[in-house]
Amino acid sequence: MNLINCKSALKTLKSGLPIIFPTDTLPAIGCLPEFSKSIYEFKKRDRNKPLILMGSEHKELIDYVHESAREDYENIASKYWPGALTIVVPSSDKQISILTSKDLTLGLRIPNSYIATSLIKETGPLLTSSANISGFKGSITAEGVALDFPSVEILGPIPWEKSSGEASTIISWNKSGDWRLIREGEVFVEELY
Repeated sequence: MNLINCKSALKTLKSGLPIIFPTDTLPAIGCLPEFSKSIYEFKKRDRNKPLILMGSEHKELIDYVHESAREDYENIASKYWPGALTIVVPSSDKQISILTSKDLTLGLRIPNSYIATSLIKETGPLLTSSANISGFKGSITAEGVALDFPSVEILGPIPWEKSSGEASTIISWNKSGDWRLIREGEVFVEELY
């Protein structure tokens, strides 16, 4: 297992490679936004499936949100983050270069994980996906993930803090005050009902 610390992680990420780190839900594989293709290659992920941009706090991600959705984003983000909720919003015109979706939207999340947010404070926002080979159930331990991704560096220390092992709830913004449930998870979003 290639175990690294936050300083080494930044060096690896700047070189264009992804790293694996724990979150409050599932372990994540993440990269700097300009290197998103690396996650698709390592995971064998379908290029039509977008990645999620993780930040360390919701204000850090506001510039990625299109003006039309900012007020609703702020309301939901301030209420449910950090936590197991992914918010899909239209992307700001300034951030189109990092998009991995075809519909100009971006999934955003702030994990409720000290290790993950500490890392992201060092690196800036990271494009992420769950750390598993696409189509297969992944492990929730560093040791298990290392078997699936033997060449990818893993953020320590281990053992990792406890995670839920469940995927995040995903909601998508339609228009002012109107959200749609994409995937059920452990977070119940009362604004949907």
